[in-house]
Amino acid sequence: MKMAAMTTARCCLLALLLYWPVTGVQAQSPNESLETLRAERQAAEARDRARLAELVDDREALEAALETAEAERDAARERRDALESRRQAQRERLEALADQRREQGGDLDSVLSVVSRHSRELRDALADSWLTVGGAALPERIEEQAVLERRHLETLADRLMGLTVESGRGIRFTAPVAGPSGEIEPREVIRLGDFLAFSEGNLLRHSGEGDSQRLAVAERTPRPVASRLEAFQRGEADRVALDPTKGQVIDALAQQPGVIERFHQGGAVGYVVVALGVLGLLVAMSQYAYLLRISITLKRQLGDLDSLRDDNPLGRVLTRFRALGSGHAPEALEARLDEALLAEQPRLERGQPLVKLLAAVAPLLGLLGTVTGMIVTFQSITVFGTGDPQLMAGGISQALVTTVLGLITAVPLLFAHTALSSRSRHLVGVLEGQASAVLAEHLEAQRKPERRTHDPALA
Repeated sequence: MKMAAMTTARCCLLALLLYWPVTGVQAQSPNESLETLRAERQAAEARDRARLAELVDDREALEAALETAEAERDAARERRDALESRRQAQRERLEALADQRREQGGDLDSVLSVVSRHSRELRDALADSWLTVGGAALPERIEEQAVLERRHLETLADRLMGLTVESGRGIRFTAPVAGPSGEIEPREVIRLGDFLAFSEGNLLRHSGEGDSQRLAVAERTPRPVASRLEAFQRGEADRVALDPTKGQVIDALAQQPGVIERFHQGGAVGYVVVALGVLGLLVAMSQYAYLLRISITLKRQLGDLDSLRDDNPLGRVLTRFRALGSGHAPEALEARLDEALLAEQPRLERGQPLVKLLAAVAPLLGLLGTVTGMIVTFQSITVFGTGDPQLMAGGISQALVTTVLGLITAVPLLFAHTALSSRSRHLVGVLEGQASAVLAEHLEAQRKPERRTHDPALA
C-alpha cells in the first residue's frame, strides 16, 4: 500500500515537471488565437498522459526521470547559493569602499574630481595627436574610479612624462597603412614628434585610439613636400617639410586643384573654349611655318633673279610677267602684274581670318560660361539656401574658370594673328617692290629703242 502511494506521488510529481514547461512555452505566444491555444494545450496534455502512462508501466524510466529532476533541482540550488555568496561579497566590498571614502574625507574627493577633469581634458586635447602613434599612451579615465588611489596618480604622472618625451622624438616603425585604393599593407612609417607622420613620401592621417588606431595615406601630398619627404626617408637629405599648424597649411596646399582639375571645372563651355584655342594655335603655327619657308625661298630667289623657280611667289609672279612678251601697253603690263600678285596674296594671308575670329569668340564663350555658372549657383541657393558655401562652389568655379580660359585662349591667338599679319605684309611688300622694279626695268628697256629711232644724231 505504501509502495502504491509512493508510486502515485512520484507519477504526479513527474507529470507536474513534464507539464509545466509545455504550458510555460504556450504562455509565451499571446498573439495566437484562443482556439489555437486550446488545441495545443489539449495536444500537450494528451502527450503528457501518454508519456506518463509509459513511465508508470516502465518503473526504471520513472526512476531515471525522477533522479534527473532532483539533480537539476540540486544544481539550481547550488547556483543560487553561489549567487548569494557573490552578492554578499560585493556588498561587503561596497561597504569597504564607502568606509574608505569616508576615511579619506572630502579633500580627496575634490582631488579626484580635479585629476579626473584634467585627465579627461588631456585625452580630448590629444585625441588627434601623433604622440600616441607608435609611442606613449594617453592617461587613463580616472573619472571611472570610485576611490582615488596612489597608483592612479603615479600612472598619470608616468603618462604625462612619456607624452612629453615623445613630443621631441622622431621614430621609425612598421605599421599597417591603408593606401589610396583602400588596400592595407605594412609600410615603414616615420613620425616626427607631434607634427607629422609620413611613409614613402606620402603624408599620413590617423583615426581611432589606443590599439584601434588606423593609419591611412592622405588624399594628396604636394609634390615638393613629397620629394623632400622621400629624400629624408631614404637618408639622402637632412631636412624635412614641417607644418607648424599641424597640417592646416599642407591641407590647404593639397586642396589646390591642378591644371587638369581646373580644366575640368570649366565644364562643357570650358572644353569648347580650349578646343577652339587649340585649333586656332594649330592653324597659326602651320601658317607661320609656311611663311617662314616662303621667306627662305624668297630670299634665295632674290639672290638669283636670272633663274626663276616655282617654289616661291616671286618666281611665279616674274615667270608669268616674262611670259607676256613685249609690245603691250604699260597699263596692261601693270594690270597683269597686279593680277599675278593678287593670285599669290591669299596663300600668304591664309588662316588669319580664322585666327582673328577665334580670338574674338573665346572671351565671349568665357562670358557664356560665367553666366551659366552663376545660374547654377543661384539654383543651388534656391534649393539649399546659403548655409553651406560648398554647395555653391561648383557654379562659382565654373563661372570663374571659363572666364580665365577664354582670356587665356584669346591672348595667344591675338599674338599669333599679329605675327602672321606682320609676316605676310612683309612678304607682300617684298613682292610688290620687286614686281614694281621689274616692271620699271621692262618699260625703260622698251623706251630705249624708241629714243634711238627718233634721235637724228643716232640715225
